[in-house]
Amino acid sequence: MHYVSTRATSASAARNPDNFCDILLGGLAPDGGLYLPAEYPQVTSAELDAWRTLSYADLAYEILRKFATDIPDADLKAITTRTYTPAVYCNVRAGESATEITPLRVLEDGRNGKLILQALSNGPTLAFKDMAMQLLGNLFEYALAKNDDALNIFGATSGDTGSAAEYAMRGKKGVRVFMLSPHERMSAFQTAQMFSLQDPNIFNIAVKGNFDDCQDLVKAVSNDLTFKVRQKIGTVNSINWARVVAQVVYYFRGYLAATTSNDQKVSFTVPSGNFGNICAGHIARMMGLPIDKLVAATNENDVLDEFFRTGVYRVRKASETYHTSSPSMDISKASNFERFVYDLVGRDAERTHALFRKVDTHGGFDLSGAPGSDGDEFKQVVHFGFASGRSTHNDRVDTIRDVADDYDITIDTHTADGIKVAREHMKPGVPMIVLETALAAKFNETILEALGTDAPRPAGFDDIETLPQRYVVMPADVDQMKAYIADHTGL
Repeated sequence: MHYVSTRATSASAARNPDNFCDILLGGLAPDGGLYLPAEYPQVTSAELDAWRTLSYADLAYEILRKFATDIPDADLKAITTRTYTPAVYCNVRAGESATEITPLRVLEDGRNGKLILQALSNGPTLAFKDMAMQLLGNLFEYALAKNDDALNIFGATSGDTGSAAEYAMRGKKGVRVFMLSPHERMSAFQTAQMFSLQDPNIFNIAVKGNFDDCQDLVKAVSNDLTFKVRQKIGTVNSINWARVVAQVVYYFRGYLAATTSNDQKVSFTVPSGNFGNICAGHIARMMGLPIDKLVAATNENDVLDEFFRTGVYRVRKASETYHTSSPSMDISKASNFERFVYDLVGRDAERTHALFRKVDTHGGFDLSGAPGSDGDEFKQVVHFGFASGRSTHNDRVDTIRDVADDYDITIDTHTADGIKVAREHMKPGVPMIVLETALAAKFNETILEALGTDAPRPAGFDDIETLPQRYVVMPADVDQMKAYIADHTGL
């Protein structure tokens, strides 16, 4: 499997690593772009038939072996088997089976179509990020052990990535985690889940700013190649290719569980902020999975919805980025969007680079084809199956209340955004699968507002907010961040 950067010139393409494990540990490409396969591997109808009876672990192995060609099959199978076990994904609710890992639940099946919820939050931190992060932890440990090496993970979170990464990496030999989060902008549960960890290889840094400030710091440090190499910096954010490809698996799983033959199609609605989760759906579709629509559901921070309605990608200023009750999507600059734009413009790396330079200099670009725009590629979006919608706080509260009343299920705020938007795009004959984001307990403040009662919590999480917390508060300053990392790596 050969990989390319979304910003590769012919010269830089020759320097790109071919191996999955190099990309796994490296994060961003040296030219600042994001890695993608030179060609998407294709899945045949015969393979889909054979995969219908597989366990989640075995399905993950079959899909990942198409991308991780430098990992021996026996080693990869051992990694997926250890990762996707019911012992890890055990936070199941009534009507779910732990052996399914990502069980489906039909919410509606009527004249307007079938609405299905795919549970992705049964892992240790109660969020869909566990589905990829637990695999990353085992992959990192495997790759580092082969070379007796070390890695300092530097990442940013708007809520769930941080805790999922830290729980996956705690105690891993040769791995330290430096995780940025926007100071006082996560829910109380999310904050406690991260900051209560006392493991010596975990460093939590609360940044005075929003998530985009945190994300910009990660990219700035990653783009300093000298510092990155000297401090052995890697990333677990969704710019990491291995994390995106791990998420491809549950699209296949959802499709296979919701259909009985390969001539059927399904659609997916995905709560979207950074475009990583829905980007995995795009990759699954490019591999040949019969997906009809990929619907991006945003909250009030509607950068992606605006693009898929108009063709204009306009990054919001800090003053225009809202702090909402679905905080993991409070993002105004979707870092994984570059992967889709690269495909949208015909895999033209120079054009992709120019467009994202304009994001940095002018705050966005316009592909609508209107006079004075930057191009007309927006007309091609329909061929990739994308659609979108927007949800507000009142929508979230109403949807949480409706789903609880109608189906006796308590959903979190981001999943509520997904269900609200999904209902706007349903059609008969094509099941609509909504990807669950997290368990409702992580956003109890809004659940209490909507239902008048606390969200149910799995065993072991009852008093998490009362645990001692360990973190530092820092400004959004690149030099201070580098100094902090250097002081705590000893390199």
